[in-house]
Amino acid sequence: MTLWFALALMTAAAVFAVLWPLARRERILRSGTDAAVYRDQLDEIERDRAAGLIAAKEAAAAQVEVSRRLIAAADAPAPASPPPRVTVRWRRSVAVAALVVLPLGAALFYVGLGSPSLPDQPLAERRIAARAGGSLAGLIAQVEEHLERDPQDGRGWEVIAPIYLRLGRFEDAIRARRNALRLNGETPERAAALGEALVFAANGMVTAEAKAAFEKAVALDGGAVQARYFLGLAAEQDGNHAGAAAIWRELIASAAPDAPWVEALREALARVERAAPASGPSTGRSEEQVAAVTDLSADQRNVMVRGMVERLSERLHHEDGSDVEGWVRLVRSYLVLGEREKARAAAVDARRALASDPTKLQRLNDLVRGLGIEG
Repeated sequence: MTLWFALALMTAAAVFAVLWPLARRERILRSGTDAAVYRDQLDEIERDRAAGLIAAKEAAAAQVEVSRRLIAAADAPAPASPPPRVTVRWRRSVAVAALVVLPLGAALFYVGLGSPSLPDQPLAERRIAARAGGSLAGLIAQVEEHLERDPQDGRGWEVIAPIYLRLGRFEDAIRARRNALRLNGETPERAAALGEALVFAANGMVTAEAKAAFEKAVALDGGAVQARYFLGLAAEQDGNHAGAAAIWRELIASAAPDAPWVEALREALARVERAAPASGPSTGRSEEQVAAVTDLSADQRNVMVRGMVERLSERLHHEDGSDVEGWVRLVRSYLVLGEREKARAAAVDARRALASDPTKLQRLNDLVRGLGIEG
């Protein structure tokens, strides 16, 4: 809407610029000759002198100059024919062209070359398309050929990664992001971008690897907005609504008032706050989550479950190995997924982690034994 309003104003300005000269009356000489004009000027000078508007000396000087021009005009030969005058019909024709043809022509020209409904094209894609003569696919192929010849070109990987993501080539985007991170060095932006590509590839689920990337981004920059948002999403997907709410609440509080993503984040915060009283880090899924899971396809549910299992394993192995119930949930999850060897390996890791606490170790053995795991 704003674009159309701006275009209308520009068109109105152009029409006004054409009509303004046509609206002015043509100046007609009182006597029809230059000599008559100079006589009028002499009379006007005399009137100004009599009224005291100009001094007598200045009036005399002006009269001398106008008289000189009057003599020159009187001696000049008369023109063979009067100068051409603009006809009323010509004026009307130009006015109609300005009012009708100009706006209509501009509209047709714009419809042929552009449209406000077209999506934005990122700068990297515009540059690539320009170099390829307008063919994005052609230039992507050129960049890929270049990266095959020179796989150590970190800038090339950085440029093509967001294009892969936009085209839905998520595995290629992940590979490009990893190469950019490896070749160009770790920054909060590159770590968060890798995590984002991993989330897209997992149908919106924050996998353990993606979560690790976001945690790395936050470690490098505590104000990394994108990474903090996805960490809140990971907490929500794990059923930790209170944790997600805390992350997003803090993110909103530190955001600029006009940040474009604040409103969407407030909606997400309201969603998890409604579910937070009935859930916590390990109290299971809310009815809202269960309903959301049932709407997913089998492949999407499988990706979601595996993402949760990976994060649980990551937490137990690297953060809190003393959580007996967590180890049991991990073993049970592997059994549900049909990965019995991983379940047995998790039981071994759990016994190792709890070896210094006989009470917890005994409880673990009892629970794991009930699952049919003896390893």
